[in-house]
Order: sequence, then structure tokens, then C-alpha cells
Amino acid sequence: MVTVWFSLVVLCWVLFFVLEGFDFGVGVLGPVLGRDDHERGAIVRTVGPFWDGNEVWLVAAIGVTFAAFPDWYAALLSGLYLPMTVLLLLLAVRGVALEFRGKGDGERWRRRCDTALAASSTAIVLLWGAVLGVLTHGLALGADGQVTGSGLNRSLGPLLSWPALAGAGLALYAALLIGAAFLALRTTGPVHARARRWSVRVAAVGTVSLGGAGFATGSRLVLAAAVLCMGITLVARHGRELVAFGGTALGVAAAVVAVFTAHGDVVLRSTLDPAWSLTMTGAAATDSALRLLSVVGVVVLPGVLVYQAFSYWVFRRRVASERVPS
Repeated sequence: MVTVWFSLVVLCWVLFFVLEGFDFGVGVLGPVLGRDDHERGAIVRTVGPFWDGNEVWLVAAIGVTFAAFPDWYAALLSGLYLPMTVLLLLLAVRGVALEFRGKGDGERWRRRCDTALAASSTAIVLLWGAVLGVLTHGLALGADGQVTGSGLNRSLGPLLSWPALAGAGLALYAALLIGAAFLALRTTGPVHARARRWSVRVAAVGTVSLGGAGFATGSRLVLAAAVLCMGITLVARHGRELVAFGGTALGVAAAVVAVFTAHGDVVLRSTLDPAWSLTMTGAAATDSALRLLSVVGVVVLPGVLVYQAFSYWVFRRRVASERVPS
């Protein structure tokens, strides 16, 4: 039962990072690929029907982590409360920019909303990447399962480590790649052409960079990522947008799974003493609580998946970025 619920926790985080990943990528790329107000509006409309539904998976991931693994949740939130608070504020800014872009009058208002969307999306991606980097490295857990330290150093210190900085850089790269692939899949006209070129170039850069890093470090996982980027480069260059987007989504999903399973049954590593690390069994709720959660999950989870799949089907048509002659 513990393994099943850990798998569900990872699934929720995977769905969040994949689905919101292209939302964030679109937000970052909006001012880059949209040359005028009309094109930037088309870019925003590609995620308009989906972004708030995608964000539900963050609520689900946090809620399931809290219910099924309360000790893990407590250690994460106590150790990373400041970046998590900043993330919530940035998500609010992004939501306001998306919802209010069309509410004001004039191009100047929409330009400000586009700037706020790009800035908040970039900051969110960097912060989430840093958090994932921290998860692979671990936190300063004491024998009582609580994060030691005090003040800003307790929350900001882990984010300034090399794993966190590497995670931030890789997350931004992934957001750019999946965002460009999504826009190439969801648009027509000049934005489509630019997004397709961007997806090819970003994937090619990833092939070279990850390939070099893989050979230098001997990491099979990094080499596999380089091979995936090479495949994305080839299919995107030949106009296979759906395959390119699917491959990018698969790569993001695999990276998230790798982060959460990096230490086997240890869900949060202690950097002070390995014996103080949190394991799945040690951080899990009671068996009776997990059984009750299973009943709720069987009822709720399929409904959410069906509804979201239906919404993607309804809004499956591409968004035109070219101007229609009046």
C-alpha cells in the first residue's frame, strides 16, 4: 500500500511538471516568439483553456503528499517554506496576468501583462528546478526528522547549492523545449514557424550539451537524455510536431521520476547523517489512513483524468497566429 501511494504521489508531480511545464514554457516564450500584439495574444490563447486545470495537479500533489506521507510533507515544507511561499505568490501573478490580459483596454496594458507572465513564468521554472535539485541532494534533517538551522540560511541555503543551481538551469531548458514544442503543435502561421525552429534549435543544443556532460561524467541517464534530444531534433525538423511534443513530455516525466526515485526507498535524504534520512515506510501514514485514501482516490482520480482529457479534446484545434484580411 505504501509503494502504491508513493507511485501516486510521483504520478501527480509528473502530471504537474509536464502539463504546467508547457504552460510555463509558453509564458517564457511569449514575448520572444510573438512579434506583435496579435501574435502574443494567439500564444496566450494556446494555454488559455488549460492552465488552470493543469494547476490542479499541484494541489493534488501537495494534498496527496500531506495525506499519505505526512512526515515527508512536514520536512519539505519546513525546510523550504520560503521558496514555496514565493512560488505561490508567483503563481498568483501568473494567473492574474493570464486572466486580466484581455480585460484592460489598449496594447500597453496587454504588453504589461505579457511581461508579467514571462517574468513570473521564468522565476517559477527556476525555483521549481532548484527545489527538485535540492530533493536529489537532500536537506539537513536531524534525528527527529526536522530540518535543522534557523533564519534565512535554513530556507535559502539549499537553493544556493550546486545541485539546486543545476536543477534551475535544466528546468529552464526543459520549459523552453516543451513550450516551443507545444506552440509548434498548437499554432499556425508565423508563430508556428518560429516555434518549430526554436524547438529544433533548443533540442540540438540539448543534444550537444547533455552528450558532452554524459561522456564527461559517465552518466548513462544523461546520455539517454542526449539521445532523446537528438530524436526530438530529427522529428521536429521533419515537421512531426506531435511526436516531438510527446518525446519532450516523456523526457520531462522521466526526469521527475528520476528525481523522486534517486535514492530508492529514501524519500528525503539527510545531508547530516544517512541514518536520519526519511524512508517511504517511515514517512507514511497509518495503514487505515492509506486504505481510506484509496477509496477516495478510486472515486476522484479517474474523474479528474477523464474531465481533463475531454477538455483537451474539445480545444484540440490549432490557434491561428496569422492575421485574417478584413
